Amino acid sequence: MRRILLMVALLAGCDRMDHLGKPPSLSDTETTREHSAMVYSGIPDKALPERAVDRASLWSRERTSLLGDRRAMRRGDILTVVIEIDERAEISNATARSRNASQSMSVPDLLGIPQRIDQGLTDGASMGSAVSLDGQANASGDGSVRRNEKLTLRVAATVVDVLPNGVLAIQGNQEVRVNFELRELLVSGYVRPADITRLNEITYDKIASARISYGGRGQITDMQQPRYGQQVLDMVLPF
Repeated sequence: MRRILLMVALLAGCDRMDHLGKPPSLSDTETTREHSAMVYSGIPDKALPERAVDRASLWSRERTSLLGDRRAMRRGDILTVVIEIDERAEISNATARSRNASQSMSVPDLLGIPQRIDQGLTDGASMGSAVSLDGQANASGDGSVRRNEKLTLRVAATVVDVLPNGVLAIQGNQEVRVNFELRELLVSGYVRPADITRLNEITYDKIASARISYGGRGQITDMQQPRYGQQVLDMVLPF
C-alpha cells in the first residue's frame, strides 16, 4: 500500500517538476496530429491536364492563381478559427410547499372497556378520545444561477482529416509563455467547407462537436489549485 501511494505521489508531481525553478516547457510540435497531416496530406486529386492557356490566365482555377480559391479543403491545409464568446445566463427558481393534517379517533363506548380503563387512570384522563394525531410540514427552496463569460481569441487550426461526406476535421493549439506561466489554447471539431469564408476563417459557432480549452500551467496555476492530497480527501471523505 505504501508503494502504491508513493507511486501516485510521484506521478502527480511529475507535471509540476517540469517547471520547478524554470519556465514550463513548450509542447513538442512534431508529434501532433497537425504535423502528421502536413507531412502526409493524402493522395493528391487526379486533376485534368493543365493547358498552357490556363497557366497564363488570371481566371485559372488553380489555388496558386490570383483569383484562386485558397480556402482550406484538404488534409494539411490551415484555416483560422475565430472565437468570440460573449454569453450571459441567469436562472432563478423558487419553490414553496405546505401541508397540514389532523386526525382524531374517539371510543366513547366499546362494551364498557373505556369506562373500566378510565377507573384506573388519573383524574382528567379518559379513553373517550383514544387517538389524536396532528401533523404539519413546510418546505421552501430558493436557487439562482448567474453566469457571464466573455472570450475573444483567434487561432490557426489544421485540417487533420477529411471525412467521406466531405466534412473537415480540424485541430489547433497555441501556446504563449510569459515569464513562468504558460497559456494554452486548444480547439478541435468538424466544419463544412461551405462555412469557411473567403478569408479562410470560420467562427466557433459553426464548428460541430467543438472542443475549446483555454487554460495553462505554471507557478501561478499551481498556487490556485488545491494539493493532490487535499483533492483525494475531498473525493473520498463523505462529510
